[in-house]
Order: sequence, then structure tokens, then C-alpha cells
Amino acid sequence: MTACLYVGMGGFIGSVLRYLVGLIPLKTTPGFPLLTLFINILGAFLIGFISTIALKKSMNPHLVLLLKTGLCGGFTTFSTFALESITLHKNGNTTLAMIYIVLSIVLGLSAVILGDYCAH
Repeated sequence: MTACLYVGMGGFIGSVLRYLVGLIPLKTTPGFPLLTLFINILGAFLIGFISTIALKKSMNPHLVLLLKTGLCGGFTTFSTFALESITLHKNGNTTLAMIYIVLSIVLGLSAVILGDYCAH
């Protein structure tokens, strides 16, 4: 139960940060989601950094949950997708990593299209 509180606290912080970053006024190509791209890349960097530091420094497991699952998860789920893909590759499962990447993209986009279709 305590773990859930740490994830919840981190998720709150990550979600609020995502909202605040989304408010940054930028002049970009109309319709191009530059802030979302920035959020996803930053989240991927953070989860990679946190994961490595957590292993090297033997961080408190609750703090790791707060930062990785909570903060990065609340900020973006792309960070988890990126970490899992790289972890599969590092562990010698390159084919499985590629299958996961392709399936995530194709099925994710298909789910959005299906959800849009069902809503009409």
C-alpha cells in the first residue's frame, strides 16, 4: 500500500509538470506537437538516467517507484516504452524489442483510430 502512495505522489508531480510544460507558448509549424515531442524525449531521458542511477547507487525502492513509475509515468508513458525497448535490446532480445516497438506503434495508432471511429 505504501508503494501506491509513492507512485501516486510521483504521478501527481509528473502530470502537473506535463500540464505546465504544455502551456509554454512556442511558435511552431501549425499542428506539429513539438511540446509533446519534447515531453516524450525528456521523459525518456529521465527514466534512462534514473534507472541507471538507481542501480549504481542502490536507491531506496520507494524513491525509484516515485521517480520512474510515478513522475516519469505521469509525465509520459513514452518513457516506459522507450526503457522497456532498450532493456529488451540490452538483454539480447533485439528481435523481441523490434516486435514490441512495431506492435506498440501500429496497435497504438490503430487503437486511436478505432476509438475515434467508435466515438462518431
